[in-house]
Amino acid sequence: MLRAMNSGESARSRIAWRLLPFLFLLYVANYLDRTNIAYATLGMKGDLGLTDSIFGNASGIFFIGYFALQIPGAILVERWSARRLLALTLVTWGVLTTLTGFVRTPMELYGARFLLGAAEAGFFPGVIVYLSHWFIYQDRAKAVARFMSAIPIAYILGGPLAGAILGINWLGTPGWRWLFLLEGVPAVILGFATLVWLPDRPNEAQWLHPEERDWITSRLVEERRAKADTEKMSILRALRHPAVLMLTLGLFFCYSGGYIFWFWMPTLLKRMTGWSDMHVGWVGSIPFLAGLIGMLVIGWNSDRTRERRWHFAVPQLTAALGLTMWFVLPHSNALLLFVFTLIGFGSVSYLPAFWALPSAFLTSSAAAAAVGFINCTASIGGFVGPKIFGDLSQRTGSFDTGFLVMIACWTIASLLVVLCPRERVQ
Repeated sequence: MLRAMNSGESARSRIAWRLLPFLFLLYVANYLDRTNIAYATLGMKGDLGLTDSIFGNASGIFFIGYFALQIPGAILVERWSARRLLALTLVTWGVLTTLTGFVRTPMELYGARFLLGAAEAGFFPGVIVYLSHWFIYQDRAKAVARFMSAIPIAYILGGPLAGAILGINWLGTPGWRWLFLLEGVPAVILGFATLVWLPDRPNEAQWLHPEERDWITSRLVEERRAKADTEKMSILRALRHPAVLMLTLGLFFCYSGGYIFWFWMPTLLKRMTGWSDMHVGWVGSIPFLAGLIGMLVIGWNSDRTRERRWHFAVPQLTAALGLTMWFVLPHSNALLLFVFTLIGFGSVSYLPAFWALPSAFLTSSAAAAAVGFINCTASIGGFVGPKIFGDLSQRTGSFDTGFLVMIACWTIASLLVVLCPRERVQ
């Protein structure tokens, strides 16, 4: 018994240290390439003649392409190979990011963003399914938290980096083009490294001792057997599961508000404060530092308590209440930064708790399909939110109406997930 416990602890530790830092690097590259348009627009708006409405469309059209390949990507990880799928997506989106640096018109920008979304589609659901092949249920939210901490880290690093690159003008080429040209390269390099570093399943991990491989494999098998009733569920039935539908709708509203903030924050800071691009880049990292701290704390506490729904809802309500302060307190740059810090916390820290929920209801192919379905369908909010915000800003000449939309989205999201049926505790 003692030997088995020791094997279990060593297996869990070894797996975490081997896989999570590398997956973290992949997700940093993912978010840098997905969201660098938020800072590039500070320079590209004049060169390409972008209005607020066009920028909202260009930001969000990424998710139309993203929508199409989410479920196939997740299922391919389950039934084919995580290593090969992730490597393919990394190389493809890295090349497309670099090519975005050559766009000349809004229509070319739309096309580049659409193709980038399609290229990235399989990555996130693929990793979530991949983690379920390696981490037992009680470790899963912490694993997701460490992996997804790459989102705030990408913003913390990406803001100052983008501010610096925007200031260069090498070879007569403006900084916003260099931002795309340079930030696509790491994804290509990491794509080839993925083929070498990531094994698909524990039985392929030569860096685990035999007793560690046996322990983690048997534990994961036991968890799947414990949910034998849902394991027999077909993929189509899984997608109609009430919990899956409610989680999808809740995440849709969450993404609608969150991606407004993630894509528009640099523009909001620039216009509402008059700060330089470099200043915006540095200050823009502060809200995501709060998000990083919140993500790690909430992921840890969610695993400790085995509770997920309120660990999603509280950050959402924090973001909504924080933005409400902008309407009731005297305006200042200090208040704006404080409000954005609360939003940064709320729009990031819920992620580990939320993505531990699907595998609490379903396993194997049904869970893989559910993760893909939830993320791809909800990701349409990443198109809807920025587009509505851009159109409202263009039409009204103010951000206030868009802020009210964000508050409503986060409030509705929290209610939907809180009302979701309780997960089965392992």
